Amino acid sequence: MERMKMHSRDNVAEHVEAVRRLFPNALTEVMRDGKVVQVIDFDVLRQELSREIVEGREERYAFTWPDKRQAILAANAPIAMTLRPIVEDSVGRDGTAGAFDSENLYIEGDNLDVLKLLQETYLGKVKMIYIDPPYNTGNDAFVYDDDFAMADGDFHAANGWRDEDGAMQYDLRANNVSNGRFHTDWLNMIYPRLRVAKSLLADDGVIFISIDDSEQENLKKVCNEIFGEQNYVGTVIWERAFSPKNDAKYFSASHDFIVVYAKNITNFSIGLLPRSETANARYKNPDNDPRGPWTADNMTVKTYSATYDYPITTPNGTVIRPTDGRCWFTNRERMEKLIEEGRVWFGENGGNTPRIKRYLADVQQGMTPTTIWQHEDVGHNQEGRQEVKRLFEDKGYFAGPKPLRLLKRILRVANVDEDALILDFFSGSATTAHAVMQLNAEDGGHRKFIMVQLPEATDEGGTAYKAGYRNICEIGKERIRRAGAKIAAEAGEKAVGVDLGFRCLRLDTSNMTEVYYAPDAVTQDGLFAQVDNVKADRTPEDLLFQTMLDLGILLSASITVEEIAGKRVFNVADGFLLACFDRDVTDLAVTAIAKRKPYYAVFRDASMADDSALTNFDQLFAAYSPATVRRVL
Repeated sequence: MERMKMHSRDNVAEHVEAVRRLFPNALTEVMRDGKVVQVIDFDVLRQELSREIVEGREERYAFTWPDKRQAILAANAPIAMTLRPIVEDSVGRDGTAGAFDSENLYIEGDNLDVLKLLQETYLGKVKMIYIDPPYNTGNDAFVYDDDFAMADGDFHAANGWRDEDGAMQYDLRANNVSNGRFHTDWLNMIYPRLRVAKSLLADDGVIFISIDDSEQENLKKVCNEIFGEQNYVGTVIWERAFSPKNDAKYFSASHDFIVVYAKNITNFSIGLLPRSETANARYKNPDNDPRGPWTADNMTVKTYSATYDYPITTPNGTVIRPTDGRCWFTNRERMEKLIEEGRVWFGENGGNTPRIKRYLADVQQGMTPTTIWQHEDVGHNQEGRQEVKRLFEDKGYFAGPKPLRLLKRILRVANVDEDALILDFFSGSATTAHAVMQLNAEDGGHRKFIMVQLPEATDEGGTAYKAGYRNICEIGKERIRRAGAKIAAEAGEKAVGVDLGFRCLRLDTSNMTEVYYAPDAVTQDGLFAQVDNVKADRTPEDLLFQTMLDLGILLSASITVEEIAGKRVFNVADGFLLACFDRDVTDLAVTAIAKRKPYYAVFRDASMADDSALTNFDQLFAAYSPATVRRVL
């Protein structure tokens, strides 16, 4: 039983607990009077609350590496970027090419920047994250930002360029084992991405991360710091290969790890797996027990209690006692009742050590997942490769894509409900998207996915390049298109209503010119000239999506285009947002929009037809829709 506190509230302990919940990495251990005590690392806490690096001198238990504090800055630093809609690459809910009504998202670009852009809109909305990041085997390539002090946008200017289609390309550098910063570079890559991703998880959300031996121990330390050691769910060992490699120098590696952390483990409920025929076959009924099939289980425990240590006389007269150091799991009175009710099994001859009957009817309708997943149950790398080849006329564009059965097992264990949002920001071959659509077709769910992938160029001498796929994103998008068509064909009526498409978005620099962010920089000459604060190559659709990001409106929200008083107006989420980016907007158009009473109304700064319209703008909304939040670009 718990003791009464017998003292007033310990405010310091409460504050420390609050810090632990918000910044688990700010708690550490130090020696005090010969004892290890848990304290707040104020250097780390100041770093979390500062845009500048702070230094600390006291030795402490810590997991660190060169540039770690800069990596924290990289996670927290704001960016001036946006997501631009690519309608021609998108697919509608029913698989129609070039349609833009899907609630799924496929986003091209550096995932750190993309996660930052999604952070406000999707804060706490993602039920499950699965990622398969570079394993750091010595052959992997990362986007390196070695100068964390770069100003917003400078990194992209230094490390990226645009191809002939205007798409941003990135400078990928191989991380060779000979690199003196081998682990450091990998940690600086993964750390800020996980920091930002955590904020997207729902309070009952969970993240699954595939990794191999190269960085498994470092990944777990990083996750302990970011998610909190108390939120560690477990590590799965997946049998990714089914045959040994006889040319291996030492062991033939046949497994990968899947590290699992919850956002808040007290709110996370793990999903049970369907009971297999093999598991049910262990239940028999040799004595025709009316309660049905059962299996016998041990009745002793090692937590010894003299009260539970007593003799039991079997039906044939044999006297049985627990083995030394153990005792029965219950008291004598309850044991006698269990025996009387026929719930104890003494063997066919009635003289064996008693065992409790566990009935099939009483077991949970599902099996608790184990930490070893064999390829017979969830597939292997070759199975994943064959799945991609079957979609692409027997062309293998990925060396080791994850199999669908593995992702479907992860979705089940993550306990995603029928409306859950699933994020994969190392999308690769887009197996996660395929698995989400497949599961929806099987159970009628409405789960949605967000795939994020860097447009890493394909090898010019490779099969994918020769087939016309210039980067990994092109393969991933095509895989989703073909998988959707395959699901529709095979599922038939079950696929009706299932979202088999995606909205394609592409990371780019802001739609706004420098004058928007630094109006003080406008010269005196510029005061007498009309300065457009929107870049010349940006469309109204581009402005709409940056507006949605800024206002925290889901990028999957419904969008229709209407003509109101002769102007083109975007209607988002059934009137929640009305946005007009046309020029020469008159009082008539403003009045018509105000009368629709949207929650948000957005216009361009240069939209108003004349000074009169600009002057009357607020007055018209005050008259017809005073509650509308008005914004201008």
